[in-house]
Amino acid sequence: MDTEAHHTERDRPSTPEERSRSARVSGGVSEAVPEDDALVDSAADSTDGAARGRLSWRSAGLVGLACTVFLLLLSHFVLQPFLIPSGSMEPTLQVGDRVLVNKLAYRFGDQPRRGDVLVFDGTDSFVREPAEENPVAGLLHGAAAALGLAEPDETHFVKRVVGVGGDRVVCCDKEGRIRVNGTQIEERYVFLGDAPSKAPFDIVVPQGTLWVMGDHRSRSSDSRDHLGSPGGGMVPVDKVIGRVDWIGWPFARWTTIAGTDAFAGVPAPGSVPAGAGGHG
Repeated sequence: MDTEAHHTERDRPSTPEERSRSARVSGGVSEAVPEDDALVDSAADSTDGAARGRLSWRSAGLVGLACTVFLLLLSHFVLQPFLIPSGSMEPTLQVGDRVLVNKLAYRFGDQPRRGDVLVFDGTDSFVREPAEENPVAGLLHGAAAALGLAEPDETHFVKRVVGVGGDRVVCCDKEGRIRVNGTQIEERYVFLGDAPSKAPFDIVVPQGTLWVMGDHRSRSSDSRDHLGSPGGGMVPVDKVIGRVDWIGWPFARWTTIAGTDAFAGVPAPGSVPAGAGGHG
């Protein structure tokens, strides 16, 4: 009896509850491996993500460097932005304007013309040789200025051409106007309320040089202020950096620099007899 009882107990089929419990345990064991695998995959994904992040930052840095080098090359050879630091060219140019200077304007034989607004290096004409500065600081400032992010070098100026080589420029006639080669100039670009010049002058521009003036005459230090300096206030043509063709910033002032017809009637240099076109 006992033997049969033991045999019956041992061999009896399991109840539904026990089968369910067994299945849960079995399921738990079988699911344990995928969970461990998921942790490994997650760690691998994290490593790959970090690597991709590093590559992404490195790629972004390389792209940024390439763009900076490209802009510096463009600025050096073709089109350079300049920050306008003063009001000497108002109303044409305002303080804070960033202008784009066309360095190719005079590169292929063309010469500066009367009425052009240009940027030039005033070393030895408007200023003496600048004092030496820290090379690293100079390099950083030069790069920032080349991108229009800092004020230009103290030797760089922006003015308007009033006389070219051979011209006789006189101020002022009996009507208070400037004359070039005997022709009275209607300077509508001059700052409203300014006189063409409060300082009288009568000069002949040497060949290869320019007589330049600011549009805001009462606030501009230009050729008039350097008549007694070496060079007599004249700017050598080979010191011209380029012509100001556009205002690039701020966007509200984004425009081209319009030409002027003020000098349209001026005859060629040398066509006016000596003594003509004086103060009147």
